[in-house]
Amino acid sequence: MADSEAILAPQEPELRHHFDDSAQQLEASTLGMWVFLVTEVMFFGGMFGAYIVYRNMYPEAFASTSHFMNVTIGAINTGVLIFSSFTMVLAVRSAQLRQKKALIAFLILTLILGCVFLSLKYVEYHEKWVDHHIPGPGFQYADPRYFHQAQILFYLYFAMTGMHAIHMIVGAGLLITLIVMAARNRFSSGWYTPVEMIGLYWHFVDIVWIFLFPLLYLIGHTQ
Repeated sequence: MADSEAILAPQEPELRHHFDDSAQQLEASTLGMWVFLVTEVMFFGGMFGAYIVYRNMYPEAFASTSHFMNVTIGAINTGVLIFSSFTMVLAVRSAQLRQKKALIAFLILTLILGCVFLSLKYVEYHEKWVDHHIPGPGFQYADPRYFHQAQILFYLYFAMTGMHAIHMIVGAGLLITLIVMAARNRFSSGWYTPVEMIGLYWHFVDIVWIFLFPLLYLIGHTQ
């Protein structure tokens, strides 16, 4: 009778049938996210490698283009993303403690900070557009000695920061999804896997920027 009752006992609502328990499901989700993040590291690593190679090939051109990087906006965005990682940590902690209002508040705050980052990045891109520093037929550069090399370096700048911005937009969409799920009481102290996994993704995107900022904005800026 006890065995029959155990079989008929309802499972946890969010536990999928191919897992024994929530702990196993969380471990599988965490492993899957880390495998995904490893592929992202390889993706961004290729662009980082290309940038370093060309920077070493054309050091004078790199020093010249670095003066057109808006260090102020880059520094503000760095602070914004660091603070957004902190609010994301608080969101995960709120989910663990079943603090619905705090969870939603911290997710919204993280989303706002992400939007601030993207807004400042738009301002920076607009500056490049006005100054004709977007590689292509309309590209202009004051120093004719570095015209072609500067296009390469600006192309890598837009490729790297552009892909990072796309990841930020994806992250913003995921945060909106979490906010909706939290508002519908989908999370509990026993199941908050989406919050934790998206938190890992958000931290990764923030870390990528931590490397992009000094590489693109600071190194060579004063040369």
